[in-house]
Amino acid sequence: MPTVGVKRDFLFKALGRTYTDEEFDELCFEFGLELDEITSEREIISKEQGDSKASDASDVILYKIDVPANRYDLLCLEGLVRGLQVFKNKLEAPRYRRLSPDSGEPQRLIITKETAAVRPHAVAAVLRNITFTQERYDSFIELQEKLHQNICRKRSLVAIGTHDLDTISGPFTYTAKAPGDICFRPLNQTKEYTATQLMSLYKTDSHLKHYLPIIEDKPVYPVIYDSNGIVLSMPPIINGDHSKISLKTKNVFIECTATDLTKGKIVLDMIVTMFSEYCAQPFTVEQAEVVYPDGKTCIYPELAYRKEKLSGEFINKKVGIRESTERIAQLLTRMCLLSQPTGVSDEIEVEIPPTRPDVIHACDIMEDAAIAYGFNKITRTTPSTYTIATQFPLNKLTELLRQDLAAAGFTEAFTFALCSQEDTADKLGKKIAETRAIHISNPKTAEFQVARTTLLPGLLKTIAANKKMPLPLKLFEISDVVLKDESKDVGARNSRRFCAIYYNKTPGFEVIHGLLDRTMQLLEVKAARGEGYHIQAADDSTFFPGRCAEIFARGTSVGRLGVLHPDVISRFDLTMPCSALEMDLEPFLGHTAEILLTHDVPMQETFKHPFPAPSQSQPTLPSRLPSTKTVFGDLSSQAGLKALNDFLTDRSYIEGFTVSQADAAVFDAIPSPPSQAFCHLRRWYCHIKSFQTERARLPSARSQFVLPPTSPASPNNTSEDDMNLFGSDDDEESAEAARIREQRLSEYAAKKSKKPALVAKSSILLDVKPWDDETDMAKMEECVRSVAMEGLLWGQSKLVPVGYGIKKLQIGCVVEDDKVGTDLLEEAITAFEEYVQSVDVAAFNKI
Repeated sequence: MPTVGVKRDFLFKALGRTYTDEEFDELCFEFGLELDEITSEREIISKEQGDSKASDASDVILYKIDVPANRYDLLCLEGLVRGLQVFKNKLEAPRYRRLSPDSGEPQRLIITKETAAVRPHAVAAVLRNITFTQERYDSFIELQEKLHQNICRKRSLVAIGTHDLDTISGPFTYTAKAPGDICFRPLNQTKEYTATQLMSLYKTDSHLKHYLPIIEDKPVYPVIYDSNGIVLSMPPIINGDHSKISLKTKNVFIECTATDLTKGKIVLDMIVTMFSEYCAQPFTVEQAEVVYPDGKTCIYPELAYRKEKLSGEFINKKVGIRESTERIAQLLTRMCLLSQPTGVSDEIEVEIPPTRPDVIHACDIMEDAAIAYGFNKITRTTPSTYTIATQFPLNKLTELLRQDLAAAGFTEAFTFALCSQEDTADKLGKKIAETRAIHISNPKTAEFQVARTTLLPGLLKTIAANKKMPLPLKLFEISDVVLKDESKDVGARNSRRFCAIYYNKTPGFEVIHGLLDRTMQLLEVKAARGEGYHIQAADDSTFFPGRCAEIFARGTSVGRLGVLHPDVISRFDLTMPCSALEMDLEPFLGHTAEILLTHDVPMQETFKHPFPAPSQSQPTLPSRLPSTKTVFGDLSSQAGLKALNDFLTDRSYIEGFTVSQADAAVFDAIPSPPSQAFCHLRRWYCHIKSFQTERARLPSARSQFVLPPTSPASPNNTSEDDMNLFGSDDDEESAEAARIREQRLSEYAAKKSKKPALVAKSSILLDVKPWDDETDMAKMEECVRSVAMEGLLWGQSKLVPVGYGIKKLQIGCVVEDDKVGTDLLEEAITAFEEYVQSVDVAAFNKI
């Protein structure tokens, strides 16, 4: 919120009475403002620069008042006093008028076609026979600065120039010239400078240096001349010193150059309405004529009044009050909105003055009525309708998908919703017109020119910034994109997208395809044409020719996947191949209905996964095994759960690299969902729980992880575990018998320890692939055989043709299972990046 600083004594004098600080604070609150601080010039300087600098400063009390950002009429003392006086019914809202000059033609501002390249619009007006005092002059200058920082967006949209009309003569010309052709004496300077020299001069100026980037890269600079060739200003940088205003100025020529004509009109209206009260005819403004390059002529300022009609019931209902139409009209009039009942039902006609451009919609009028009534006077009532909130279905689907995609090994990224035209079009091999992108009219930087139409550029830039991270890089994002849509009232709509990317030494299309299959499995869409989903070949300039597919779900195209084109990869400063998938999620909302992804809504920081009730179309879930005894310990105890949690620290599944019956068996052995303390176990538990409806189809386990339950002993049934081979039939064992038993056990252990341990070995056949047909295969084999590890023995090798003149090295080896793993072997071989593209296990056999 902008803050307006006013001197307390001048404010009270203008208001016609004095207030205590508490009383004025209450008045500000009633009017919708806030008294932010009570200070003085001395106190401000003392805080910022120290007591030594504040010795000569004034002790006059200052009120710092926060005003709403869209109330431009309250940014100066004049507007603030006028608004408060009308609010307190001590003054009627003034009527602003535009007058023709008493004699002669109105002042004319001629715009040339050259300005179209920099600032194409301009408006103008004259304050005739105005009287300035020091306080009025200071307020006049301060209002211009407040407007520059607020609605003018630091002069980028509008720049204000004020001139002593008696020192210049019209008509005035607004044109644009090369910097070297503009020469004048700028404000408060003693000599003339060219525009080029001024840009260098003001680079060190703490106030003006912020405005230089607006035009410094333009081939021409805007400039305004009078009929004698005198420079009035070079907007938006500086005015000329020749026409500067002073306390003796009687006639003020005001010009506003703009890139946004609407904003320019508002700014001009604000200045003339606030200070026209000091003219010989209060609240009147002399009109000026603006001639455009096409010959069109406009008269400014507009000072337009407009009327709106709305019902008293609308205001009563929205505010929560029960007032008559006449009373509501009185409340609005107190807010400078002259209102009266029309006599038709409860209709009210509201006149909106030129000082209130913030009133755009009926809700703005309703808000003013609520302020005038008093927020503290509105009776608190319980809503007549009770509702139970539920999560927005699209967000529910998004949250559940994020959880499972993370469990699949992908890392979530969040990227900017705005991007450059180059990122969303050129780098992806597309034309900007094809992207249906929404353009930002006044982008702060070149990086944020349009709203993104795809999530792919953001993920590619994220990978480019993290290229030093270990491969592979697997990222995904689920966020909104913005697309043009003429059927919407704003001309655009949001669309929720899912995008994933895999970046490695190989494209990894099978990884992205597998992620698509898993996503469709979670969305309960079968792999089938018609009511299911399928992919078919497609052409897209973003993807490698012949390596792109379009995704269809229930006959509708929902996205694409494939291997990115090498040109696209290089444009994002990447060096490795990558595959990508992007699809629209909104078409799946109706299909998943209430049970999304067979999960429920995330509650707090955990995800609960209820399962759908079994039906005849679904396989009946096997009953939970009564045993909690596993190779990790008793999972009904904290010790057993901790052991399993430690086991899953660096593993996704109990056995192997995919879900299997081993996971289902251990899952059944856990009596209840694990607590947050066992984070790895809980992650695995939630993931395995999502497979409950399809557990019958899971691959079988290679090992037994759950131990059978211990049966209670019966007199007629004795198991081998209950037999004591070294004891006697007596219940009590003698000391001699115990000694003999211990002796025999130790002899047996010693004998067993002398037997040589069986060493588990495996025979592995590796396919080592080169980069291309020019790779030195002999050198590559030499590098491979240079890999030496304890328990590794290299065998025979041969070169096998692959295609297009490329051959792969097929080499065998024997490894000791406890000492050498395939992961270590592959990592050691792929370290020879100059020769080796990838390593695959062609055959694996136990010896």
